[in-house]
Order: sequence, then C-alpha cells, then structure tokens
Amino acid sequence: MKIAVSGLGIIGGSYCKAIKKYTEHYVIGINRSPLPLKKALDFGAIDKIGTTDDLADADLVILGTYPGAAVDFVRNNGNKFKKGAIITDTSGIKTEICGDLVELSHKYGFTFVGVHPMAGKEKNGFDVSDAELFKGASCIIVPCKADSKSVETVAKLNLSLGFGSIKITTPKEHDRMIAFTSQLPHVLACAYVMSPSCMNHKGFSAGSYRDVSRVANINSELWSELFLENKQPLEKELDILIDNIQAISSAIKNGDKEELKALLEKGHKIKEALGE
Repeated sequence: MKIAVSGLGIIGGSYCKAIKKYTEHYVIGINRSPLPLKKALDFGAIDKIGTTDDLADADLVILGTYPGAAVDFVRNNGNKFKKGAIITDTSGIKTEICGDLVELSHKYGFTFVGVHPMAGKEKNGFDVSDAELFKGASCIIVPCKADSKSVETVAKLNLSLGFGSIKITTPKEHDRMIAFTSQLPHVLACAYVMSPSCMNHKGFSAGSYRDVSRVANINSELWSELFLENKQPLEKELDILIDNIQAISSAIKNGDKEELKALLEKGHKIKEALGE
C-alpha cells in the first residue's frame, strides 16, 4: 500500500519507522513544520516528503495528531482523499472523533477505522519516535461502522508492526475504560507531585515514587484536550477515586486500624486476583 502519515510526532514518527522497518509499504510523510519531515527522510522513515495533494495517492492514511487537529485535517482536505481509502487515527478518545469522522467519511467516500495504540513515552516529537515502540503493546481498534475487510486490513498492518494484540471495541466502551486505565493515572500523578514535599524527594524515594509520579511528565496541551473530550467517564472515575481516598483518610484520622486494614486488604485482594 501507499500509506500517508500526517503528524510526525512520537506516534506518527514511530508508525513511519515501524512501517519502513517491518513492511514493504511506501510511506508519505505530511507535517505542518518541515524539520521533522527532513529528519524522517534522512532517517529512512519515509519515502517521500508529501503535501495534502499526495492524499489522492494514499490507500491508507494515519492521523498522528491531536483529536481536534485530526478532525480538522480531514474536514479541510476531505475532497483530496482517494475514493475508498482507509483513514485511521491514533487518538486517546473515540466517541467524539468517531462521530465526526464517520460523518465526513460518508461525505467524501473514504472508510474510517478508529485506532488507539496503547504505547508511548513521556516525551514527544520525532526525535523520540521508535520503530520498536509498539512491540508487544495492545492496539485498540474501534470500527466505527467500517466494513470487516477494512478493519482486517488495519488489524493486519498493526500486527505487522509488532503489536502484541488487537482489542476490538465500541467508542463508548473505549472511552469508559481509557478514563480508568490511562487518564485517571495521569490525573493522579499530576496531583501527587503537586505536594510541597515533592521538591525534596531525592534521597527519600525509590520505586513507589517513580511508579506513581512517572506520567506526571505530561503534555498538558494534549491531555487537557483528552480529559475534556472524555469528561463524563473521567468524572465518574475521579469520583470513585476520591471516595476511596477519603475512606482511607477517614480511617487514618480516626485511628481505626481495623477499618484501615480492611480497606488496604480489599485493594490487595483485587490486585492479587488479577495476577499482576
């Protein structure tokens, strides 16, 4: 296939590198600023520095940008896409983006298949992209009413890039679970490092500190957009977390060892039952 990748940050750049390393597909890079494109071409991650006019030749387009920017890109260039092309995204939310892009797919004659690669780093940009980023990771596919052949094409491509598994789900279920598994930990990490004690942690911290604080090294622009576009599922998870923290806090304040033990043991047994 001829594959166009729009947005050569860490995810888009990693897709380019992995596609060139592990497949025979032809890769066209499209990016707002020219420097990542030059780096990608010099690296061998793309075959061509493209423009939106090259969308007419692309069998598959990967949108490696923020959710809002991905929708805007398709809306502004819809008439340039090859008829019957497959368009995928890499966004961390799906309900809103699927609704918008399915509507645009009907208007412009392409097929949209939602994709969320469960991989990344704390840093962003083409310089930290990696052909091995997806190794063993889960690739979530949200068909968004796409035909089975298109979904199979997207699944096979991602498996060829090293993903360990494919998870098929709906936009609503995706956003509900991602609120818990991805967004809530980022909220927790940011809230945790806001403590005045954080500035003096060196010499007092080890694995526990690193585990909880790691994802506080956050892209605030991106994650603010993701949080607000997934507001209701995230609010529910935050309410549950706050209730659980308040229960533990109350047990400590009241000196209630039995209640505190029961709460801690509940968490221990849940984690134990998961076998992790």
